[in-house]
Amino acid sequence: MNKLERVSAVIFEGSAPLSPVEEMMVRVRRAALLDNLEKLKRVEEVDSIYLVTNDPLLAEQAGASGAVVSFNLIPPGRFHLGQALKKLVRERNLRKVFYLSGGGCPLISENEIRDIARLLLQREQLIYTNNTQSADMVAFTVTRDLDDADLPAVDNSLAWALRDHLGLEQELMPQSLGLLFDLDTPADILVLGAGPFAGPHTRAVLKELDLDYSRLERAKEVLKGQYQEVALIGRVGAPVMERLNAVLKLRLRVFSEERGMKALGRLESGEVISLLGLLIEHTGMERFFEYLARVAQCAFIDSRVLMAHHRLWLNDRERFLSDLGLWQEISHPWLQRFTRAAVECGIPVILGGHSLVSGSLWALSAELAGLQA
Repeated sequence: MNKLERVSAVIFEGSAPLSPVEEMMVRVRRAALLDNLEKLKRVEEVDSIYLVTNDPLLAEQAGASGAVVSFNLIPPGRFHLGQALKKLVRERNLRKVFYLSGGGCPLISENEIRDIARLLLQREQLIYTNNTQSADMVAFTVTRDLDDADLPAVDNSLAWALRDHLGLEQELMPQSLGLLFDLDTPADILVLGAGPFAGPHTRAVLKELDLDYSRLERAKEVLKGQYQEVALIGRVGAPVMERLNAVLKLRLRVFSEERGMKALGRLESGEVISLLGLLIEHTGMERFFEYLARVAQCAFIDSRVLMAHHRLWLNDRERFLSDLGLWQEISHPWLQRFTRAAVECGIPVILGGHSLVSGSLWALSAELAGLQA
């Protein structure tokens, strides 16, 4: 196979940790990326691997692993993904691109990478993504119009932008553990650390962390039971509901709202509204969790919808501490009270972001059912 018949892997990973809990996220994501580099190198259909990062340690480690590294000091909040992607494609004359976010899909298999690359090589007008509304991976063919396309600053709506501006045919990747699980919040780290799927670099870092898995282990016991009630709250999609019902014996109580709130601009414009957020306003947090414990034996809550409903623009430190249940360390009064109420609820309540009620639930189902995908 010659170079012209191969795919270029492009990975963007930025970080600017300002607290220990953020540094923990960076360490695990960095390790997961190194695991993925090893997989990418073993796939014949992948040619060069390009990494764009502001993390000097990651740049050094990835460079030693054979990646072509573009190191810059631009913090994530000022970085424009679309502009940087177009610049890289133009300067390196890339034709078939497999884009991955740094912490996205750390459990992707070599076979899945190979299948994605082969499909991309077979097609001339293709966008292939794992999520149309919040993409972590986008494989696409480069067209002459790419330089003129208005690509987004972050990757949530990258697939949409490529489809709309370049007129490419969009297809969705299969639903699998490798293509859905994402390291986006500490909740995902808990799921990964308590399960069997982490790669060698990631496992080594996880062993060094002092994490409390007790609430998650209690929730797992519920998931392993016989038709117990499990509440899923937030940006819950149909595939994960179908998956849980297919491989576990449980009864789901699902309230799904505000899917696509980032990609559709609703978060940025302040349009997010949550029925459960209104319920919490009406009943109070403690009463809400009392009600929750009456209707379910455990709950998984995408708390970002509730934060957006209350117009709380919280920093990563606050949100991540909430995911870990460390309410004593949280500064914001509303979030501290919410997190404490969740931790002290009569049932195990797991807090996180969209990835919790998507890829992390998929990972839990795979682990508990003894599956590998």
